[in-house]
Amino acid sequence: MSNLIVRPEKGGPGQHPLLSVTPESAGWSYVGFDVYRLKPGEKIERSTEDREYCLVILEGKAHVSTAETRWESVGERMSVFERIPPYAVYVPGGNRYEVEAVTELELAVCHAPDRNGGHPARLIGPEDMDSEVRGEGATQRYIHHILPEQQPADSLLVVEVFTPAGHWSSYPPHKHDQDALPDEALLEETYYYRVNPPQGFAVQRVYTDDRSLDSTMAIRNGETVLVPKGYHPVSAPPGYDVYYLNVMAGPVRTWRIRNDPEHAWTLKSAGMRQTQPD
Repeated sequence: MSNLIVRPEKGGPGQHPLLSVTPESAGWSYVGFDVYRLKPGEKIERSTEDREYCLVILEGKAHVSTAETRWESVGERMSVFERIPPYAVYVPGGNRYEVEAVTELELAVCHAPDRNGGHPARLIGPEDMDSEVRGEGATQRYIHHILPEQQPADSLLVVEVFTPAGHWSSYPPHKHDQDALPDEALLEETYYYRVNPPQGFAVQRVYTDDRSLDSTMAIRNGETVLVPKGYHPVSAPPGYDVYYLNVMAGPVRTWRIRNDPEHAWTLKSAGMRQTQPD
């Protein structure tokens, strides 16, 4: 896969996603991801069929309905850079959802196969999410675990990360591209980026041990990076805070990683732990 960056389309109002990743477009099997920007009163709706969904209210407020339940004015933050946890709604397969914007709304629609079902639709509030400060010095970042493996779902893992200007994230470089449990899980992954101020950029490298994939990219505000395999560290340049939303899924819903052995020593050097997605 030579081009790992998915760029937003110009326009894309209402029912049309601003940005869309499907298993078919990505050339993989599990993760789907869309971003919508809606004006007040605009709606999107969909049947979930054989996939489960995590609807993340990135910015703004919305009414959200499923086949059984309606939640009014879901959402609190008006910018992801307020660095408070978001609201989200989990919707299982064999269901439906409708999202109506109350304010200007940025919505992330994360989805993956629902193989077993049985998890009810539910609102996920900030009080349901663990927040974490990870790393020290130039690797310190701030994490909200939106849909971790400890919470009910069939395939999806969803987390957001705030990386301050001049810091590194998803570091030391790690990968999760082998079905080799209990040591490593196979998980496809997307990174959806926001940058503050918006004219800035983030830097991400995606590479494998044999360097058959070795790409270093400058990612702009609103773009998404596909991580089909390999290690994938991130850097926020001086002057620019970087936010990203990670969506992961694979054959087993667990996060087990392998650090790049050439750089794993930095964990011990910095006294860091790495036990959750970031």
